[in-house]
Amino acid sequence: MENRFLALTLPRLPTDRIMRERVGRGWRSEAQGATANEAPPLLALYRNAANANRITAVCEHAEQAGLLPGLGLAEARARFPTCETLACDPEADRRLLAAIADWCDRYTPLVALDPPFGLVLDISGCAHLLGGERALMDDILIRLFHQGFAASAAIASSAGAAMALMTAGAAPLIVPRGGEMAAVAALSVKALRLEPETTALLARLGLKTVAALLDQPRAGLARRFDKTLLDRLDAATGITERPINPRRPVAHLSAERRLFEPISLMEDIARLLLSLTERLKGDLEERGLGARRFELSLFRVDGVVNRLEVGTARPLREPKRVAALFREKLASLGDELDAGFGYDLVRLSVHEAESLEGTQTDLTGEDPEGTGLTHLVDRLGARLGQEAVLIAKTVESWIPERAAHWRPAATALTERARPAATALAERARPAATALAESGRQEETALGDRTRGTASAFARRSRRAAGNATSPIETRPGPALRPLRLLARPEPIEASFDLPDGAPFSFRWRRALYRVRRAEGPERIAGEWWRETPEAPRDYFRVEDETGRHFWLFREHRDLSGDREIIDPDLVLPSHPAVWFMHGLFA
Repeated sequence: MENRFLALTLPRLPTDRIMRERVGRGWRSEAQGATANEAPPLLALYRNAANANRITAVCEHAEQAGLLPGLGLAEARARFPTCETLACDPEADRRLLAAIADWCDRYTPLVALDPPFGLVLDISGCAHLLGGERALMDDILIRLFHQGFAASAAIASSAGAAMALMTAGAAPLIVPRGGEMAAVAALSVKALRLEPETTALLARLGLKTVAALLDQPRAGLARRFDKTLLDRLDAATGITERPINPRRPVAHLSAERRLFEPISLMEDIARLLLSLTERLKGDLEERGLGARRFELSLFRVDGVVNRLEVGTARPLREPKRVAALFREKLASLGDELDAGFGYDLVRLSVHEAESLEGTQTDLTGEDPEGTGLTHLVDRLGARLGQEAVLIAKTVESWIPERAAHWRPAATALTERARPAATALAERARPAATALAESGRQEETALGDRTRGTASAFARRSRRAAGNATSPIETRPGPALRPLRLLARPEPIEASFDLPDGAPFSFRWRRALYRVRRAEGPERIAGEWWRETPEAPRDYFRVEDETGRHFWLFREHRDLSGDREIIDPDLVLPSHPAVWFMHGLFA
């Protein structure tokens, strides 16, 4: 398949943006049907350059009246008093160009920005979907016109050639394969996008067109100018390929539906979504893949693109589950999703995929692996966002508040799952090795059973006797750690009899608690390898008069603010202690 590129330029983008904001998206269609007696408005934009305000963009009517970019603002106002002049807004122009690039995704996923007012589309293998290159180009230009933009386009086998044609301001043109050099030969050297100094020097030397440069010896041009001149010349003539940088990643797989009549109801979108997921399921099964990240793109008729994205904790390709995740996403958006005048194109894409083998289910159809938690995490992530669904992960630290931290549940479940590569490697193990290993295991197990029958019987007898005589020992003991741990220990006021004993009362959050029973202390030392280790803590589990259980600790601090290290023999320092509340038991 030969490469084909479409270069799109919007030379009136700054002024078109303002007219669309004032009159509406269809202002060009309305202006075309206006009567000839109506005087067209004149509009020009300026910016400060070299301590002077100069015109940078003008509308068509101002250009026809003789106002051109580069003219000083004062002179422009004197010569064209009816012309409205406004300060330019490059950032707003960039945002609008990015929005148009999003809209161009309806034609190809490979869309690159060509600042300040251009785009480059890689349409290789896409033109036949719309009836050919001419039909594709006409469809883009007509739609942009009805959205209020003046645009032109060129198609060539080289991105550099198409961009050169649009830089020179050529009319819409389709360059046949191999005709790039002839198409750009008559263009000015400005089409090569060289530095202004280089362009001026070439003009002084009489080299004003691309054809004049092609007639010169390449060695002489290389000596007189830098390598950029030859690189731009080769790219414009199609000798070398000029790569483009698509602004969005290309999906692994995608399925779309173009609609003759736009839709806006969520029920219609849900039905289309289920149909698209069923189409994707077959492609995923053929490749042995499951999707980890789906994206639903909804293209409105007015050019706005709404994108919804859902992720999964494990690879997925079941259509009903994918549709359920998007229903949760749509429900979470509510009125935030504005369908406008409706969607005429719906596309479902897979942006991340992993290996997924078929799973065997029983007669009830239930998953033997028990993926209920995975389903729950996926649904909550679709409604709230994956970063909002967290799970605790233990950390190698004995300081309670640092012993665990929160991380996205989807990431944690993915890491817990056995990697697909390991599973494939186990299944690909030679049969002889597997049989030999199985035989060795059976032989070892038989020997163990023969040698250890008496010992195993004795152990089982002792356990049975112990369980029969001491049923209380099988009951779970009190929890060593509280069910609820405060994010940060909160200071309390404690009263105690002995310096190293538990308090008989304490005040927390302005409430007084009297201790009925206490257990402790449990020493937790500071992590000595840190630059500023924490002072050792003595933890107590206490119960108040109403039966509530708390987890308190006493921390010893020096009066000067330097924390003192206590030795392992529970020798307490002579400095005062500070008490904290750290958790609550159930």
